[in-house]
Amino acid sequence: MSDFNADIFKRRRAEFMKRMQPGVAIFPAAPEARRNNDVYFEYRQDSDFYYLTGFEEPGSLCLIIKDHPEHKFILFVPPRDKSMEIWHGRRAGPEGARSVYKADAAYALDEIEKMVPDYLKNQLRMYAHFGDDAAFDDRVTGWLNKVRAMKRLGINAPTEIHDPSEIIHEMRLVKNDDDLHFLRKAAKLGAGAHRHAMMMTRPGMYEYEVQAEFEYFSKRGGSHRLGYPSIVAAGDNANILHYHENNAPCKDGDLILMDAGCEVGMYTCDITRCWPINGKFTPAQREVYDWVLKAQLASIELSRPGVPWQDPHWKSVEVLTEGMVAMGLLKGDPKEIIATQKQWDEDVKNKKKDPKTDKAPKTYREFYMHNTGHWLGMDVHDVGKYREGEQWRKLAKGNVLTVEPGIYISAERDDVPRKYLGIGVRIEDDVLVTDGTPEVLTKDAPKTVEEIEKVMAEGKKTLAAALK
Repeated sequence: MSDFNADIFKRRRAEFMKRMQPGVAIFPAAPEARRNNDVYFEYRQDSDFYYLTGFEEPGSLCLIIKDHPEHKFILFVPPRDKSMEIWHGRRAGPEGARSVYKADAAYALDEIEKMVPDYLKNQLRMYAHFGDDAAFDDRVTGWLNKVRAMKRLGINAPTEIHDPSEIIHEMRLVKNDDDLHFLRKAAKLGAGAHRHAMMMTRPGMYEYEVQAEFEYFSKRGGSHRLGYPSIVAAGDNANILHYHENNAPCKDGDLILMDAGCEVGMYTCDITRCWPINGKFTPAQREVYDWVLKAQLASIELSRPGVPWQDPHWKSVEVLTEGMVAMGLLKGDPKEIIATQKQWDEDVKNKKKDPKTDKAPKTYREFYMHNTGHWLGMDVHDVGKYREGEQWRKLAKGNVLTVEPGIYISAERDDVPRKYLGIGVRIEDDVLVTDGTPEVLTKDAPKTVEEIEKVMAEGKKTLAAALK
């Protein structure tokens, strides 16, 4: 990473050690994943491993030892091999792990089986996350058993095993200036990429061409990779929440929904915008869009310290249900419709209703079936608990979340006004919880109908001038 700063990771390790009890914490790097035959997927480091080390090479291992007199941060890394580096690129090696990444001690990978058990000797606690990788679980068990076998020599193995996620994920959940430096960069670049894609959209293009415009702008602006696979859905495809084919034509008169984010410094933005392929919203499209925007703005306004996690979601549900009734998608009192859905959910939870055999009531859930947001950071669906015991956790300064309400009206429905069929709208921004007014990190992505139509008109003029 061109703007790598070892001090950022040193500060994070210091905070992790402050929060852990005396013992050894073990963090593995992400394994490489084979794509096909002898070709591998593009490598992306494990977020927890990177968060503490800044090190991006596969196969590596990190130990953090709170009370070791000299070696508090240890790295095991691929060795330098000039002949292999010709084929696969330069490696830091143990020397680079010490000089660049500031490890107190660093070893080649072939020393893991000897040195890790040594570091575990006479430690009361071990922090290791089990359950994600069976091979890693087996290795940790093997290291423990090696130390246990030394009991008669007066050497004790750890007797307490803790999950380091309890510490590191709470650290990652509250963003500080180090985190926000990269999140803001990703948000600004992603917003610009959405604006560029809007400007370049024309009837007759294919979804993948719009996707290519977003990704070109992101790469050109300094993003090494996307934060997640892009969703570029024209027309009725927008009513498939996780649509990924991105190969349909963009038809005159339809909307296109793009959910795409770029990654900068291992942090991702997550933005969804929806715009008319020909540059002008129809009255029906605008009606749906404005209800979704109204819901989103109300939920963003609620994203403040002390507010329970689900409150912004229920604010969106309230506004969207009001809109669904106003547009004739639903009939009845909005409050009663919401209460009916809540009662159904409670009955299903308590096994009084079976969703496989009992008919669900027609409520807002038919047109809005997902939550209004999630944590955001190094992972697009970032780490951190949503509940504290039986209660939703309360938002706190430094949390970053998405706010993304939507309305989805399948073209296959026969119970709604025809003018709305095939319209799918979602609007998503990345929001930082502050002491006061929430900060919309992705505010530069055009969002109102007027802004979007203006940007698309500018795009047409730019293209026309280029073709002269």
